[in-house]
Amino acid sequence: MWGGRFAEGPAAIMREINASIPFDQRLWRQDIAGSKAHVSMLAANGIVTAEDGAAIARGLDRIAGEYEADGVPVDLALEDIHMATESRLAELIGPAAGRLHTARSRNDQVATDFRLWVRDAIDAVDAGLKALQVALVTRAGEHVATVMPGFTHLQVAQPVTLGHHLLAYHEMIARDRSRFRDARARLNQCPLGSAALAGTGFPIDREATARALGFDGPTRNSLDSVSDRDFALDYLMAATQASLHLSRLAEEFIIWASQPYGFVSLPDAYSTGSSIMPQKRNPDAAELVRGHSGRIAGCMTALVMTMKGLPLAYSKDMQDDKPPVFEAHDLLALSIAAMTGMVETVTFVPAKLRAAAEAGFSTATDLADWLVRVADIPFREAHHITGAAVRLAERLGVALDKVPLEKLKEIDERIDGRVFGALSVDASVASRSSFGGTAPDQVRARVAEARAYLGMDG
Repeated sequence: MWGGRFAEGPAAIMREINASIPFDQRLWRQDIAGSKAHVSMLAANGIVTAEDGAAIARGLDRIAGEYEADGVPVDLALEDIHMATESRLAELIGPAAGRLHTARSRNDQVATDFRLWVRDAIDAVDAGLKALQVALVTRAGEHVATVMPGFTHLQVAQPVTLGHHLLAYHEMIARDRSRFRDARARLNQCPLGSAALAGTGFPIDREATARALGFDGPTRNSLDSVSDRDFALDYLMAATQASLHLSRLAEEFIIWASQPYGFVSLPDAYSTGSSIMPQKRNPDAAELVRGHSGRIAGCMTALVMTMKGLPLAYSKDMQDDKPPVFEAHDLLALSIAAMTGMVETVTFVPAKLRAAAEAGFSTATDLADWLVRVADIPFREAHHITGAAVRLAERLGVALDKVPLEKLKEIDERIDGRVFGALSVDASVASRSSFGGTAPDQVRARVAEARAYLGMDG
């Protein structure tokens, strides 16, 4: 490829460190598509003959068929997917293959291929995340009124409904999808035609190649075009955020499946056993999702460090841009699929959820609110009165709504029998009827909106 400048070939170690074909072979579909668009444009503008253009296109189609059937052969001497394809094209059609690289460089070629790959990856992730949202919304619809404890600091705080809790993750995933959509919109400019770094003197039509490859238009600066990897960083940052959300849900399933909680029973399909303890049902799938989030964040950090301080335009460091993106994508896709399967098949235990909500004085805030609403007591004073009531209930070993009225009146005589209508967990969740609250009617409305947003009823 570049032997005319060098009297000797590269050392064996140089061939190994320089070659990217072991990993960039994954770009073969995008590389074939980009080459076909490029040669079509060259022929349309008289830069190559129609005959050579047609021969190159036929050869590329044949190579695509070979790659599809047998995979990409790995030859370190050919360095990368671009040279592997061009070398095979020369074997198939002869010297005309050399015309394919007219008016382009591997710099703009790989920038284009990688953008196409990341765009496809975003589309695949979006479909997976939507499937997870559908699972969450479906299960939320089954549990709009199922009472469970809401936590802060992992301490029982206030009663909520399980449907409300699951919809919180639907909202997180919706934001993840929006981040990926934003990343896709930003990357959808075509670098092809920027050549090595300065553009080309050939009369190319960059608008045509951009359209052929589904881009919104060509990039506007050739230096930036070949050296930009913002699109890969955008992908990794969105992937990192999504993986953090998946990890939070996985962590909750891990906690909820433990015997002290018993809120859920994970299906056999997403659990493993122990080699020594026959009673064990380990939430390994959830734990691996939790672990994958750290690896995905590591991939993001790796590319950030690779790009830090690189001068314009292309530097060989940037060959290391693809492995972290490929690894993160594979891990994220697997994590999404695992969490979707768990959400779809997990068995919730409503009795355990309710018992936990009732056990932690979770309606204390409702007592304070009742004192404000009914007894016209300032909230800070009501908070103090309620704290004394909780201390009393704790001493008696009963829930707040089981404390005798006369005992409550000893704390504050303004408390009357009407208070007991506010102290059950069901009354508590029903009262949280502000927009976005946990009241079953609100949860039902949010489920309906989510189903419409996801097209689940159409």
